[in-house]
Amino acid sequence: MLMTDNSLKLYEQVVHYLVVRIEAGEWAEHEKLPSVRSLSEQLGVHRLTVFKAYQELKERGIVYVKDKSGYYVSPADPSPVADQADDPAVSAWLHWDSLARVQSLEAEYQFSKSLIDPALLPNRYWGELMRDLLDQYPRLLGTYSTIQGDLELRSALASHLTLKERFYISAEEVLITSGAQQAIDLISRSLVRPGDRVLMERPTYGPAMEIFRKQGARLIFTDIHPEGYDLEQIEHLMKTEKPRLFYMTPTFQNPTGINIPTEQRKQLPELAEQYGCFLVEDDSTYDIYFKDKPPAPIFTYDTTGHTLYIRSYSKYVVPGLRIAAIMCRPRFMPGLQAVKALADNGSPLLNQKLFLRYFQSPRMHQHLSKLRTAIQLRMEVMEQCLQETDWTWTQPEGGLNIWVELPEDVDTGRLLHQCMEHSVAFVPGTVFDPSDASASRKLRLSFSYAHEQQIREGMHRLVELAKRND
Repeated sequence: MLMTDNSLKLYEQVVHYLVVRIEAGEWAEHEKLPSVRSLSEQLGVHRLTVFKAYQELKERGIVYVKDKSGYYVSPADPSPVADQADDPAVSAWLHWDSLARVQSLEAEYQFSKSLIDPALLPNRYWGELMRDLLDQYPRLLGTYSTIQGDLELRSALASHLTLKERFYISAEEVLITSGAQQAIDLISRSLVRPGDRVLMERPTYGPAMEIFRKQGARLIFTDIHPEGYDLEQIEHLMKTEKPRLFYMTPTFQNPTGINIPTEQRKQLPELAEQYGCFLVEDDSTYDIYFKDKPPAPIFTYDTTGHTLYIRSYSKYVVPGLRIAAIMCRPRFMPGLQAVKALADNGSPLLNQKLFLRYFQSPRMHQHLSKLRTAIQLRMEVMEQCLQETDWTWTQPEGGLNIWVELPEDVDTGRLLHQCMEHSVAFVPGTVFDPSDASASRKLRLSFSYAHEQQIREGMHRLVELAKRND
């Protein structure tokens, strides 16, 4: 049967159906596959849908065609074939290298989505807030936001972060974006030129790699360890490669969950000033900590204005509003506003006003306190399941994910196909680190979207399937 996944086109579901069965050995190498007609009847889809699926599999090198005979399974490790498109982001989406592609797969046991279980969000309250807001601003739905974002919201964010994190910024140094990913894209388009080098962590957030590559950047990487960065390596790269910017997620790093220590956060702005490199600090889960509050953001220690700070509230406050912001010094703002104008001419005003009301209410802080407890409990359940294996991982101090390494013989890309047959989803390590061969035995497990019973059952299925691959 096909997956019940409305986010994938029908032919993509047929592709998935065939790939899973080929990976499982249902058809051997050089064995003939069902004809277009018979497979369309079996799956209840149009013959053109099956034909399109077979064409994609042929382009990937998974199947080949014999004239007047049909489609056959290609031998293992086929010769490389051309990418689906020159755009690396499109190519990644069509294969299993894209985080968005993996997260679009629907599963009963969902460990791929680094999102909050909707049951943990204040859904009923938002209905009340919406009605009150429209009563107060009856013309709100007929009004555009400014390109930079609602002044009230920008002022509230600037005041809050100045009070709580010592940012010392004004509303004029805040740009509202439609989520953190748009913020990364705006920064890339305003600062990065084709041929520029961009320094990134290894492993790192997959969509950011796609964004910078699409801009024509050459990516260089610095390793991240449980104790933080290797600053000598970073200085060497800044000196020799002269990167335009360093994109990082230093707080509950995605995907490893590592926190960069305070001393390194103080030293990075000094290196950035010395070598003329901008720092892009992506902070999407700062408020999701389990014991101690994380160290202050790097932006706090930057006295020369080399850091652009992305703060997102999408994941853990209200995902549907897609609220994030870029904080930076005034010299960056004209370029950012120019590309924001081309992107959408300003984020929706209704979303901004709704979030502002919630942000200024005591309910948000009450929500965050309860949310941290609920997510920590789910993390502990997942860790209990991991403790029954011989896998290795680092206990996260916050965030939404656990980065896990499996035995050498397990390929997590292949394992994902098998797990999807049992409705278990996770993200293979190669999505975050395609350049490292060892990433093929690593995976990211998100513990925030599934409830505790789903975590227990889904982890049991995952562990059992992984054992078959040892």
